Amino acid sequence: MPATLPESLAAYFTAKNRHDIDAMLDPFLEDAVVEDEGQTRRGRAAIREWMEETTRKYRVTVEVIDVAEAEATTIVTGLVAGNFPGSPAQLRYAFTLDGGRIARLEIH
Repeated sequence: MPATLPESLAAYFTAKNRHDIDAMLDPFLEDAVVEDEGQTRRGRAAIREWMEETTRKYRVTVEVIDVAEAEATTIVTGLVAGNFPGSPAQLRYAFTLDGGRIARLEIH
């Protein structure tokens, strides 16, 4: 992974590639928000449900190919492979961090 990837995001992607839900959830703040597939999840319980559902359904892995800063957001571009039509696909993960932890994640 690029050296510019913040520690919490490196931990998130490492856990995502291992399909380790507990470790994926660890960097998120208690009141974090995730937007993915047209839905918004608020709070760690809802985010855990999203992680469990999408991990079971898609079994994705992500190869980080770029990291950029835009205002208060870290944009991670990843090559995502898994059980979905068009795999692999390039997706953008827009993270907002607060105190080094994930406050918001938007996936496009």
